Amino acid sequence: MHHVNTLERDGSVLVVVDVQDKLLQAIHGWQDVLANTVKMVKIAHALGIPVIVTEQYPKGLGETNKELMGVLSPCSIFEKTVFSCFGTEGFGDRLKELDAKTIVIVGIEAHICVNQTAHDSLAAGYKTHIISDSVGSRNPSNKMIGLDKMRQSGVVISSVEIALYEWLKRSDTKEFKDMLPLIK
Repeated sequence: MHHVNTLERDGSVLVVVDVQDKLLQAIHGWQDVLANTVKMVKIAHALGIPVIVTEQYPKGLGETNKELMGVLSPCSIFEKTVFSCFGTEGFGDRLKELDAKTIVIVGIEAHICVNQTAHDSLAAGYKTHIISDSVGSRNPSNKMIGLDKMRQSGVVISSVEIALYEWLKRSDTKEFKDMLPLIK
């Protein structure tokens, strides 16, 4: 039984977009966005789901947030000056190497880089999920409009807990028990 909008672990890749301090602290509710992004990375690592990180113009905007870097296993970090991750050299190739089928996106800003990446992801033929409680914008109404626009285009709007439970599928596993501390 496979529903079109249910997350499958096989073929999922988590993309962490531009979670850099100079941007992050201007984001509405940034502490929650950061905490949920950290959670998503921990979940992905625990379930063997690959993670890709992007940084928008790190020379000017600084590196990925230290707390987030602290939970990231070594992974591909792509520097970019374009808004969509797909415009960055090597990003699309990395997804092909990973045999990605579903792109799960977290990060900032919801209505700019996340939005443009999600649309390019759909155009490239990937199922695309946005973790709504792990994305943010400076202005909450822009986040809302960004999520609406993505939804209209066929992006699946999800949350940390929805993603986790869909990836897990069942409760009678060691993995499930290992995950419980993350969602308490």
